[in-house]
Amino acid sequence: MTQDHSQKYYKELIDLQDVEGLEAQFQSLLDIPIESVSDLEKWLIDEKNLMIKIMEAMTGHEVDFYRNTEDADIKSTYLHDQQVIQPLLLKYEAKLNEKCCKSPFFLQLDEKRYGLMRRVRESKVTLFREENIPLIVKEQELSTKYSEIMGGLTVEWDGEEKPFPFIQSQLDNLDRAVREKAYHKMISAFRPIKPELDAIMDELVQIRHQIALNAGFENYRDYIFVAKNREYTVQDCYDFHENVEKHIIPAWNRLAEVFKAKLGVDTYRPWDNTAKLMKNPPYSEVSTLMDGVSEMLGKTDPYFADRFDYMRENGLLDLGDRKGKSPGGFCTSLPVSGETFVFANFSPSFFSLIALIHEMGHAVNGYLEFSEHGPIEDYQHRSEIAELYSHGMELLLLDKLDRFYPDEEDFKSAQREELRRAFTMLIGPLSGDLFQHWMYMNPQHTAKERDEKYFEISKRYGLNPVDTSGYEEEIGMSWVGTIHYFQYPFYNIEYSMSMLGALQLLENYQNNPEQAVESFKKGAGADYNQSIAAIYEETGVSFDFSEPTVKRMGEFLEKVIQNLH
Repeated sequence: MTQDHSQKYYKELIDLQDVEGLEAQFQSLLDIPIESVSDLEKWLIDEKNLMIKIMEAMTGHEVDFYRNTEDADIKSTYLHDQQVIQPLLLKYEAKLNEKCCKSPFFLQLDEKRYGLMRRVRESKVTLFREENIPLIVKEQELSTKYSEIMGGLTVEWDGEEKPFPFIQSQLDNLDRAVREKAYHKMISAFRPIKPELDAIMDELVQIRHQIALNAGFENYRDYIFVAKNREYTVQDCYDFHENVEKHIIPAWNRLAEVFKAKLGVDTYRPWDNTAKLMKNPPYSEVSTLMDGVSEMLGKTDPYFADRFDYMRENGLLDLGDRKGKSPGGFCTSLPVSGETFVFANFSPSFFSLIALIHEMGHAVNGYLEFSEHGPIEDYQHRSEIAELYSHGMELLLLDKLDRFYPDEEDFKSAQREELRRAFTMLIGPLSGDLFQHWMYMNPQHTAKERDEKYFEISKRYGLNPVDTSGYEEEIGMSWVGTIHYFQYPFYNIEYSMSMLGALQLLENYQNNPEQAVESFKKGAGADYNQSIAAIYEETGVSFDFSEPTVKRMGEFLEKVIQNLH
């Protein structure tokens, strides 16, 4: 089946080019008198209906841009949203929050239904500074510039020009010479754009630091914890870093010795850390990938396959690599349509197969939430919850990887690889989180210091067992390939926290598959106004990243891998 990239997948029920009309709608909301709790509840519904129309249109325009960063008209529409609509939105959102919070009926709203909304609005009122609006717009412009640079990145491979994701996929190759060649090609691609990406990051750090100062904080790290309404502290994060270093890294090093032996290498080099023991990529055509994933989802639960097939038939999947497409992969919700859209820019590889399954976890979560509660509002979305269902979906499908790896030894290797990925998702995001703590607590750092710190942290965590001699500079610069540092600051640790929950889900699945899947669906459709811990509990797991849990789940993971003989 050929993908139709021109198919319209979102609804534009509002004209974002009509700025005066949009302002009039905001002003109308501000002018509505609120004289009772029921008036306030009706006002909140009216506000929500306007906001989701705006969000769907802006989301659609953003995805259009990621799908084709080189189309001038698409880019113009996207930049209009960022440069004109986003400042307007920030301005009126602040006024609407203030109107809501100052209402004498605000504190009379039902705690169970509106408690989270109240806390988020109060923090937004506390954080808002009008002088930050142009800074936020500039921040988004720089993020867009990063996407354009990376979207246009190509690499010469055997005389052909290939999209960057193709080179990344070659790092999986069982042939060590191919992996090493791909590693050097990747670094060679980074070198000419590194000064420009350094300049972008330098400016982003300064902008974000100034945003924090304007809001009354000493640094951006402390600001972002309030802005994200985190249900844990900075110290909790540092404790988590230490718990993983103490209990997960030694297990990671032991597993590295196992993989080193299986690869038959004397020294474990940077390009060996990514090697896959399966003989071939899991697919060659996107249609084959979609056929297989649909089957795997259906064997787990019919509803999962139903959603995937629906998305496939309705142009809600854009998979595969092509020039001009932004890097990475994501799933996003369309709140008016009640749909989810999955974007991915990957070449055939084990990682791309798992990434699609991962994003389908998000998609199923989105559909269940919509069917149970209607469109999720911005304040309800917490990454610690969302990532539980994406990681969870990966592990629920672990026993079905033979769909792509029918050879028994390849199947076991693929399962080991997915479990090794679970280890990396405990380790890597914490490394990235610590890196960002350092960046924003030391905002005057230089590009050279940043690279050195990235190497130092990488060596402590994911590259701990790797012989990095002679590649300190290359590893130090490789952070530029991670989109999160540019576009989603401090969105890292959530992956690690949720992986601990997902491993508990796998443990439950091994004991009772049907019950684990039902718990997954129950949690994925739970009321998002609850605490993170309460939603985890509905999923049959605990939101716990204390030392005993980290140690126990690390031991469980290592045992499961070792049992795959």
